[in-house]
Amino acid sequence: MSDDSRPSPHDGPAAARTAAVIPAAGRGVRLGPGAPKALRALGGTPMLIHAVRAMAASRAVSLVVVVAPPDGAAEVKSLLDVHALPERTDFLVVPGGRSRQESVKLGLDALPPGHDIVLVHDAARPLVPVDTVDAVIEAVREGAPAVVPALPLADTVKQVEPAGTPGEPEPVVATPERALLRAVQTPQGFDRATLVRAHETVTGDVTDDAGMVEQLGLTVVAVPGHEEAFKITRPLDLVLAEAVLARRRLNDGF
Repeated sequence: MSDDSRPSPHDGPAAARTAAVIPAAGRGVRLGPGAPKALRALGGTPMLIHAVRAMAASRAVSLVVVVAPPDGAAEVKSLLDVHALPERTDFLVVPGGRSRQESVKLGLDALPPGHDIVLVHDAARPLVPVDTVDAVIEAVREGAPAVVPALPLADTVKQVEPAGTPGEPEPVVATPERALLRAVQTPQGFDRATLVRAHETVTGDVTDDAGMVEQLGLTVVAVPGHEEAFKITRPLDLVLAEAVLARRRLNDGF
C-alpha cells in the first residue's frame, strides 16, 4: 500500500470524492475449476484483497464497493473483515448480477451521494500500481468524462475472418496500424453522472464501461497504463503475478 505521508494531487476540500467499484462476481472458468477467480490466492492472499488494496492505496479513493457473487456476499464481507485494509477508506459489499455489466450497475446503485468520480476496476488486475490509479483520477478531475489506462501493443495485430470451427485456419483480411492501437486496462475512471447515464441508456453487449460511454457519443481519453496491471485469466498469468509480487516484496516490502 502507499505511504500516507506522500503528497497527493487530490488533497484539499475542492477535490472531488472518488469511489471504486470492483465487480468480482465472475467464475473465471479459464483458470479452471475451484473458487471464483477473484478469490484465488496470490501470494497467500485472495486476488480480490490485492485489488481492493490497490484501489485504497490512492488517497483520493474514500470508498470501495465490492460486487460479490450473487450468493457470496457474506463470504466476501467476511474476507474483507479479516484482512488489513486502510482505515481511511470505507468498504461496502453488494451482491452482483448475471453479467459484468449488471454487476457494475448494482455497484453504482449502491454508491451513496457525494462521490462524483467513479473507478471501475477488474478484480483480476490485482497488481495495478497506485500511480496508475491516481493518473486516471486526475484526468477525470481535469474534465474528461471517461478515462482508460492503456499500453501500446508490442505485437503486430491481424484482423481475420473467424473460422466456423475452432482451430481451423483463419484468413487474414487486414493489418491495422499498430501505432494507433492500445491495450486497455483498469481502473477506468468516470464522471459519475456520465457512467450512470451510460448504464441507463446502453443495453447492448459491451466489453468495458468506457465502450458504453463511447456509445453516448462522448470522448474517452487514454492515459499511460502499466505493465504490472495485466489481467489474470490463465494459469500462466498467476505464475507471472506471483513473480511480480515476490519482486515487490523483495524490493520495497509491498
